Amino acid sequence: MAARRLNELSAYEVVGLIMQGQTNARAVVEACIEQVARLEPDVFAFEFLDYENARRSALAFDAHGAARTLPILGVCLGVKDIIDTADMPTCYGSPIHSGHRPSADAACVALSRKSGGIVLGKTVTTEFANLHPGKTRNPHDKRRTPGGSSSGSAAAVAAKMVPLAIGTQTTSSTIRPASFCGVVGFVPTYATISVSGVRAAAGSLDRIGLFARTVDDIALFADVVRGIPPAARPSTQAFAPRLGVCRGFLEERMETGTAVALGALAQRLEAAGAVVADVSVPANFMQLTSQHRFISSFEFVRNFTYEIENHWERLSRTLRDGRITDGRECTFDEYLAARRMVVEALAQIETLFGPHNVLLAASAAGEAPVGMATGDFAFCALWTLLGLPAVSLPLMTGPTGLPIGAQLLARPGADLELLAAAAWIMANGSH
Repeated sequence: MAARRLNELSAYEVVGLIMQGQTNARAVVEACIEQVARLEPDVFAFEFLDYENARRSALAFDAHGAARTLPILGVCLGVKDIIDTADMPTCYGSPIHSGHRPSADAACVALSRKSGGIVLGKTVTTEFANLHPGKTRNPHDKRRTPGGSSSGSAAAVAAKMVPLAIGTQTTSSTIRPASFCGVVGFVPTYATISVSGVRAAAGSLDRIGLFARTVDDIALFADVVRGIPPAARPSTQAFAPRLGVCRGFLEERMETGTAVALGALAQRLEAAGAVVADVSVPANFMQLTSQHRFISSFEFVRNFTYEIENHWERLSRTLRDGRITDGRECTFDEYLAARRMVVEALAQIETLFGPHNVLLAASAAGEAPVGMATGDFAFCALWTLLGLPAVSLPLMTGPTGLPIGAQLLARPGADLELLAAAAWIMANGSH
């Protein structure tokens, strides 16, 4: 078997080789740059790249960083272009803010750099992290969408341009592109990772999202951007999870074969030792999917008042006819009623989970569809409204062999338990 190139390694592997003196940060950066140069003309994952800045950072770490045992020393990452960077433009996926230069890094970026991470560039986002797609293509099939809104972040990790990337999620903007691109995507419990320096879409929903190719890397990166010492790597032998399968949840919106693939995955996990039982999502929870529209649209329109009032013609028709129209038509009473429904549902979380520590559902309707539309949002909207930690694992495939993610969910605050279960499921759930 041919030796793997440095850009193909996980973050843990990169740090290990650097600490052992078998490579250095500059070599890692050059391998990632080479991969970007090879694939970016077809994938279009990046909005902005700064190779020289990455090289300077690598040389600085090689001179001084290894002695400090930094958690992601020399690891390259991409940052979604709605997240501020002091040394790179942040344009929010819109020509309105072309060339905009923030004065400071967002918290997640500053914490990543403090921990040894090297920002290779800004990844493509849909317009204001909403529905109007950017230029990114799915690395598995260039005719298909990578999903949105964190399209470039998912594609860059899938194409092995970088091992880590930062995105966001207000509806399904991390879990869905992770599913379509066949990588691991994670969103934490609401408000447990700082969104300071991230352009708000809907503040009661917005979360940082993370992309990697392994669960270990997700767990490591999550602690880095929380600003806490990294915990021990999740053990694949720790426990067999008690798994509640949301069988039938949105099955009417699934593509052919997705429900069957989800059932087959549950069978494999049960055979490997997981305790598996079906879970019914209560009717009032199902109604929350439509309530997401009221909450997200009401907040979005107010957050983007400046752009709406001063740059109407530079907004896409997709945004004007969709989110903005919805937000203008939503009354304050409707918004408050939707928020009350969320509070009422949160009071029933223990009833939903019962004896299970994680729930299993589909991350998306199926494979990435042909075209650039970002895909069906419904498979994440409910869980996002409830603020649950979620992870998408590339454990299923569709009729043409393209990836479909399995979405795991845990109670609010049970992020470590979720990632431990995810590690076990990745080790035991493959075909």
